[in-house]
Amino acid sequence: MLDCRNLVVTYESTPVLQNLSIYIDAGEIVALTGPSGSGKTTLLRCIAGLEIVDSGTIHLNGEEITTRSANLRRIGLVFQDNQLFPHLNVARNISYSLKIQGMKQKLIDEKVTEALELVGLTHLSQREVFKLSGGEAKRIAVARALVAQPKVLLLDEPLSGLDKELHARLLDDLGNLLRLRGTTAVHVTHDQHEANAIADRVLDIRNLMSY
Repeated sequence: MLDCRNLVVTYESTPVLQNLSIYIDAGEIVALTGPSGSGKTTLLRCIAGLEIVDSGTIHLNGEEITTRSANLRRIGLVFQDNQLFPHLNVARNISYSLKIQGMKQKLIDEKVTEALELVGLTHLSQREVFKLSGGEAKRIAVARALVAQPKVLLLDEPLSGLDKELHARLLDDLGNLLRLRGTTAVHVTHDQHEANAIADRVLDIRNLMSY
């Protein structure tokens, strides 16, 4: 499904990814762990098309996408800080990528409603994002990533900054949601408990590289 082979990325002659290889099956949730600076976020950015690899290949469903533009990869990405558009309300944040695709408004409205139902926040469709709580904002970020039906969902520390009770609840909800939709996902976290709770496999990024 997702097949990365011998990826190499260097920053100013400093190696970040060294011959990294990873294969993820369709519908599988893989948690990626490792210390800060070990290349976890860099790998996600390479898969998403936001970072250029020095060498190596990335295949998705048998097609090579190594040099394909990010907007043509159909890969969703949820950042640590959510990165919602502050000038748009909840519904418009979720529908942003659909509007870019030129989708008709009626279908957009249906898809936005479906996405909000998935994360349990249909009552917040018209709320300004700066009025959202931390947990609500993270749910909206997930809804925005899922609305375009990505082939792979990449999550970069999506539950960071939450108190213990809310973290546990959202972790459970996120895992159930991904499995309900059969979503292939890579979940980056430094929290081993979080990794074990959500993933089918837990991998330390350092063990994916050959030095």
